[in-house]
Amino acid sequence: MSQSELLHQDQYRRQRADEWVHQQAQGLGVGRRRFLQLLAAGTGFAAIPSTRFASAEEAKPIVKPANEQFFVKSGSNLEMKWEAMYHRGYIVPNELFFVRNNSKSVPMIDPKTWELKIHGSGVAKPLALSYDELLSLPSVSVIRALECAGNGRNFFEVTHGKKIEGTPWSLGGIGVAEWTGVPLREVLDRAGVKQSAKDVMPVGLDEKQIKRPMPIEKALADDTLLVYAMNGDPLLPDHGAPVRMLLPGWVGIANVKWVGEIEVSEQALYSDYNTKKYVLTGPDYKPAPPANGPALTTQKVKSAFELAWDGELPVGKFLLRGRSWSGEGTIEKVDVSVDGGKTFHPARLREPNIDKAWVRWDIDWDVQPGENKLQARATDSAGNTQPMKIPLNEQGYAYWSVVTHTIRGV
Repeated sequence: MSQSELLHQDQYRRQRADEWVHQQAQGLGVGRRRFLQLLAAGTGFAAIPSTRFASAEEAKPIVKPANEQFFVKSGSNLEMKWEAMYHRGYIVPNELFFVRNNSKSVPMIDPKTWELKIHGSGVAKPLALSYDELLSLPSVSVIRALECAGNGRNFFEVTHGKKIEGTPWSLGGIGVAEWTGVPLREVLDRAGVKQSAKDVMPVGLDEKQIKRPMPIEKALADDTLLVYAMNGDPLLPDHGAPVRMLLPGWVGIANVKWVGEIEVSEQALYSDYNTKKYVLTGPDYKPAPPANGPALTTQKVKSAFELAWDGELPVGKFLLRGRSWSGEGTIEKVDVSVDGGKTFHPARLREPNIDKAWVRWDIDWDVQPGENKLQARATDSAGNTQPMKIPLNEQGYAYWSVVTHTIRGV
């Protein structure tokens, strides 16, 4: 199949499906039509693909409990409530971790029949790995953040007066976990990755077959992983079970869930998710052919208070807490204002302060009666400091300006 055809995954998968049906029918000594009849009747075949998509009646946009104490629910997405983190440690527990699902239902994939295919012009020895074979390879555990590219989208309406379509994230589309998996380079090495390889593109087993390429340099990074466990437990379906990608520092869409295929190419690879979606478009951004605008890659520096939005606190002494993070390094300082930006004071940074994760911080605060306007402004080790305002983009991505968090003293 030609390179241009490979970019059209629906066509590619249809052709492969036809080939599979033909092969299975031949192996059973029946015709194609008879094989399809047996398949529809539920006759068991070991080679039948493992992904099961729910019917309209049983489709679940979210599988894990969506506790209102922890989450704001929006369709197939769960946004973490920041106030739930005030008394917690560095890592976000699985039951509090945000969910971003592009598809209407979560694919339920049996690890026993799951398979990862590595192919393309960039490898000399295409291969397929079972779940057990993947788990037998050298693995590592890393603590890293995962963040939706649209995290903070709501604040474009505040700063620019324009409501943007899409999941209405405040700042709870972020979480830090301990991820365990196999470095992608271990698999690519076994597939005989060529020195001429340029791009690597994981493909999900979800209904939309989410796919987004990365340069070979990112694919070979020490902490780019094929993840099978999260905070010491096997991945949950909402978080990409049985296996997902982890690309630390990169926008969430690049961390493909339910991964089942990886294409390695000697040519540049493209998909809708780095040409039409998850790119910056608008008057302040120029097209970057074949993309409609600059593609999103690393996450910018951000900050959030561990408080409810538009909440209330008793007047008096309070230990004000928050967290800051960046996809480009560690956080070096955080300045906090409790008077709407008139004055800023340095916050105390608390260990650990892990690269491409986040840092916790706190500052003593005397809550005043009435409206208190809080702001936090972080600077990372790459020299990026949160600005007071950024240009509007049409899809509401990458909001990293200073946010005003209003708390009423009562």
